[in-house]
Amino acid sequence: MVSMYFRRLVSATPVCALILSTSAGQAQQTDGAVTLFNNVRVFDGKGTSLSEPTNVLVRGNLIERISPTPIPVDRSATTTIVDGGGRTLMPGLIDNHWHAMLARTTPADSFGDVGFNNLDAGAEATDTLMRGFTTVRDVGGPVFGLKRAIDEGIVRGPRIYPSGAMITITSGHGDFRQLTDLPRTIGGMLTRMEQIGGAMVADSPDEVRVRAREQLMQGASQVKLTAGGGVSSPFSPIDVTTFTEAELRAAVEAADNWGTYVAAHAFTSAAIRGAIAAGVKCIEHGFLMDEATAKLIADKGVWLSLQPLPEALRQGFPVGSVQRAKADEVWPGIARSYELAKKYRIKTAWGTDVLFSRALAQQQGAILASLVRWYTPAEALVMATSTNAELLALSGKRNPYPGKLGVVEQGALADLLLVDGNPLDNINLIADPANNFKIIMKDGKIYKNTLTR
Repeated sequence: MVSMYFRRLVSATPVCALILSTSAGQAQQTDGAVTLFNNVRVFDGKGTSLSEPTNVLVRGNLIERISPTPIPVDRSATTTIVDGGGRTLMPGLIDNHWHAMLARTTPADSFGDVGFNNLDAGAEATDTLMRGFTTVRDVGGPVFGLKRAIDEGIVRGPRIYPSGAMITITSGHGDFRQLTDLPRTIGGMLTRMEQIGGAMVADSPDEVRVRAREQLMQGASQVKLTAGGGVSSPFSPIDVTTFTEAELRAAVEAADNWGTYVAAHAFTSAAIRGAIAAGVKCIEHGFLMDEATAKLIADKGVWLSLQPLPEALRQGFPVGSVQRAKADEVWPGIARSYELAKKYRIKTAWGTDVLFSRALAQQQGAILASLVRWYTPAEALVMATSTNAELLALSGKRNPYPGKLGVVEQGALADLLLVDGNPLDNINLIADPANNFKIIMKDGKIYKNTLTR
């Protein structure tokens, strides 16, 4: 009876079909396809130099062999042989602070027509992949449907590590309601922002626990809270510490029960310290932290997810607006946060945090290249590959793509870029992916190959 009921449920319920289809995004050799890269110089995602001329064999979705000597393969219809011509083979890039549903929409449209927003985000996902970003960690937005469409091959795009809705408090960062939406009825109707899964308002430990568990139920690989004020939210002063420690701890406990972690948006030292005290394992931004707080982050082994926010993003806020005033307060702290991260050897991840700008989204690689203000090109590229992958792995069994990312080594997932030139000598090559990325491979499948033209 149970098995018959389950079969009927699977055939009738889309949710069950989704559960059964999740293997599409897992690290498995899906077919017998083989790609052999001959005569490439490998940046493995961890070192500071390129290899000598090398050959790399990909079978299915895994890197099977790396050898300085020729690798024999059967020349069949499922075999692709690439003459690398001495070009650089490197891991696909990883953006650890991305908003796939919000990157190029407008603030007005972001909570509008869901159908349009999904199609727009799907187009942006394809563009993201074509910029060489084979993986993103999405830290807020209704992204579960887009992730599924990519994993099932309906849309071309990067791997997505989803957080689902940002969890915030009344008037916290992520609360985009207007004053006309107040007062909030506890347990009453959800606002439009909450209905579509953009952000969820939670004003007690119990509410936080429910909202965190809802994101995990939908497939979140980590949970995102906003522990302090933010720039883009209209009623969220920068200096305000939002959640209480008990509220933050409720989310941490929910995530910990699922074997994963909480990432917390926080600019100020007070917001960062409160988040760390509650057990948060990753701080997003930290631009206004003091030196003692930087040392605390390092001592506790907490991750710091930093972004070299471009000046164009600050200038995108209208002069005289509340958001522009807050941006003017935050931007000077960006350089200092990187200096402190280096001084105390904090575990530092990299991301962009592009919002509401297709033009800035197209500069994703250039934003990464701007890290040379503080790091060598090799250090910057290690951060955007193997280091970022270490943070992704913090999601444990909630990892939607089990396997090794961010490296070129035997047994790793085959997310690879063939670059025309040496990005360790000239990191600006990654700022022009249309011309410089000759091959883009994700999960063993080639999505771009201009060498054949």
